[in-house]
Formats: sequence, structure tokens, C-alpha cells
Amino acid sequence: MSAEDSLNSVLSKKTSVFSLKLWVLIGICVGVFIVFVLVLSILSLWVASRKKSRRVLDKVSTSQIPIESKEIKVDSVGVHNFRDHHEGTALTIRDQLNDKTSEKMLVHLTKSKSSEADNISQCSSMYQHDRGCSSQSGEDGSSGNFRKQSYMAYGLPSASPLVGLPEVSQLGWGHWFTLRDLEMATNRFSAENVLGEGGYGVVYKGRLINGTNVAVKKLLNNLGQAEKEFRVEVEAIGHVRHKNLVRLLGYCVEGVHRMLVYEYVNNGNLEQWLHGAMRQRGSLNWESRMKVILGTAKALAYLHEAIEPKVVHRDIKSSNILIDDEFNPKVSDFGLAKLLDSGESHIATRVMGTFGYVAPEYANTGRLNEKSDVYSFGVLLLEVITGRDPVDYSRPANEVNLVEWLKVMVGTRRAEEVVDPSLEVRPTTRALKRSLLIALRCVDPDSEKRPKMSQAVRMLEADELPLREDRRTRNSRTASMEEIESMK
Repeated sequence: MSAEDSLNSVLSKKTSVFSLKLWVLIGICVGVFIVFVLVLSILSLWVASRKKSRRVLDKVSTSQIPIESKEIKVDSVGVHNFRDHHEGTALTIRDQLNDKTSEKMLVHLTKSKSSEADNISQCSSMYQHDRGCSSQSGEDGSSGNFRKQSYMAYGLPSASPLVGLPEVSQLGWGHWFTLRDLEMATNRFSAENVLGEGGYGVVYKGRLINGTNVAVKKLLNNLGQAEKEFRVEVEAIGHVRHKNLVRLLGYCVEGVHRMLVYEYVNNGNLEQWLHGAMRQRGSLNWESRMKVILGTAKALAYLHEAIEPKVVHRDIKSSNILIDDEFNPKVSDFGLAKLLDSGESHIATRVMGTFGYVAPEYANTGRLNEKSDVYSFGVLLLEVITGRDPVDYSRPANEVNLVEWLKVMVGTRRAEEVVDPSLEVRPTTRALKRSLLIALRCVDPDSEKRPKMSQAVRMLEADELPLREDRRTRNSRTASMEEIESMK
């Protein structure tokens, strides 16, 4: 018998597997192996394709997030009243503070698709009020990187206005509102609900399904401006909690829409009480003015010294100080805010803020730190004392600039004449003297000689006069301060 006949005989033998011949069984095994390899190859290609598509989506989503921060030019001298003229916008250099955390946060926001938004809307405030869901929004008066200091004395915020709303935010705070939520809350953004408007967008009054009144800032999407302001405000005050800071309750990111939802403060702002429509209700008395000033100082001390990174507001002015029914101030509008690490300064390519409030070193060199806010606060204090605008072109030439005019008045021993004539009861000489001394220290041309905001708080709260200076400060005191101390 030949070898070929022997092989054929072996392959033709029946096996114990269904009595199949050996060559049939071998063929079946080879076929199964080939099919297995093909399936495995197809699965590998599919998985690789999915991973690649995800990387592309992540890249696209990230690229849609602008990394420039919104900046506003200082208003130049013109015929328009500076309070009625909203600042223009300009793009600036790459924001160096956009760290990995903020990038990751905003990638989460921009990844939401229309289908996801529809799904989320099914569990949003308009549909889930009766499920008894509640939101844990960090009511402990702290931020994510809050340093445990003695700032609890500055006060805690009130109870959460988000009770009864489900927490759907991916940022760990606040509420993710859908466009439908906010359309219903504002009666489809009715003109009757407009609280204010400007170059940044429009603010509407709204009412959530749980009965909470809110202010909805609908940002205009001019060349990505909405995205930039959205990013700045979320980064600056998304996590912070303080009773003298207007609270950011949540946000809406849907399609091209970028909206921010704030607590509603229903008693106007400081500018309206000093110069505008709220004066019809009467003039703010001295005690109420000092209450507003002290609360503003506490809010700035918290932003500068109690959280990390610190927040430089960059646009402290009377129209950004909201006032509630008990005349507690709420610092608002963080669209120009800058986040800085401890001891850090920022050199800006464009100076931003409001003419009359901007610190001279910032206006001249672009160097920005918390002392820039201290200067603006000093101007605000002078505005409250005198009832005058920081810059008023309707007055004689020597009275246009509030700070320079006041220094002249104090230098000529006429400090008593600077008090707002609309005050029915004038402050005591001691109270006026203390306030003027604090203001002049805050607007010192040398930023190094200005006090910290925590020092300003202590001076405002103290009964004695605020100038217990060290030798360096004493040697640098101005003639205006000497004149104030000589007041009887």
C-alpha cells in the first residue's frame, strides 16, 4: 500500500464526532478558525474607528472654546455720559490662567448635543418639580480652593434658591438650565421682563418653576463674545459663596446660546440710588451708604484674600453694586474679572474698566493686581460721600475729576463742603473724617501704599480714626490727610 493510499485511508476514517470523517472534521475546524479571525479583525477595526472618532470630537469641542478673555477698553473723553455708554470689546492675548481644570470643565459644557439637551430637559426644573429633588450647591460660604481663614465673619449666604430643582450640572455646583426652562421663566424673553441691556447682552427677570425670581443674562454672540464672557464669569464666581457677592445659580449652554442665571436683587443698584431713578424713593442716608460700602469692602476682601486663585474684579463701580431690600450690597458683573495666583500681577495689553474708576498705574502701564480694585473702591467711597460722579463733564473744569477736586477741597480746608447736599442728616465730623481718610488711602497714587481690603474693612468697622500707621506710611502721608486730621 502506497503512502498516498495510507493517508487517504486515515482521512476517510469515521470519528466519534457525529460519525464525521476525519477530513470533514478538519475542514470544519479550519473554517471556524478563519471565521473567528475575520470577526476578530472586524471588531478591532470598529474599536479603533470609534476611538479615532472620539478623539476628533474632543478636539473639535475643545477648539470651539475660545481661550481669549473678554476685555473692554477704557472709555475716552467724549460727549456721551460715561454711565450711559457701555464699553466696547476687544480681543487680547492668550489667557494664561486657562488651566487643565477649566479646559476640562468647558469641554463638558460644549459636548452637550441637542439630543442630550432634550433628554436633560426631561429631568430639568420644568418637568421634575414634583419629584422632590434638591440641589446641593455649596452653601457653606466657600469655594473649591477656599483657604480656612477667619472670613466667616464676613457672612454666609442665605438658603439655596435652587431647592426643588434637580442638580444636573456637570461642574459640581449650580444648575444646568435648558433653553426651554429659561424661555418659560422669562415669558420667551419678553421685552417687559428686560432689566437692563448693553454691549454684553440683555438681562431679563425670570421666575423658576419653584417660585424663585432670577436674573437671566443672555449673552450676545458677537465674534464669540458670549463664549468669552461666559467662561470668565463661570471661572470667577462659579464656586464662590459670600452674602455680598451676587450669586451665580446656574447656566445654559445650548447651541449658540450662552446664558447665566443669577439671584434676583430687586432694589436697584448704588448708581441708581445716588444719581438715577431710585432717588425718587428718597436719598440714601449716611448709615445706609456706609452699610453698602462696608459690605462691598468685605466682598472684595473675600475675593482678594480668602480664595485661591484670588479674583481681581477689575470693574468696581456704583452700577455694579446691587442693593437688596435691607440695603445689603451685592457685587455683580464679573465679565472683566481676572484670576491671579497669590502675589501675582498681570500685564494687560488693553486697559479695561470704567473711566474714572481705573487705577493710574493700571491705566498707564497695564499692570494689574488687587490694588487696582482698592483704588476703584476708594473712588466708590468718595462717590458715596459726595454724591458726585467720578467724572462729570457738566461741572466746571476744575471739578470734572472727583478725586482731584476732593484733594483740592481738603487741601484748602473745605472738606466739610464735599458732603452730598441731598443728605437730610449730615454725618458727624468724626464719621466724615474717618471716611475721607480711608478713601484717600485707597486712592493713593502709589499702589504699594494703598491698604489691603481686609485693612479697609477693619478701618471702616473701627470707632477710632483709621490712621495708626507704621513709619513708612507716616512718612508718605499727603498734605490732604494732614488737613483732614486737623478738622475739628
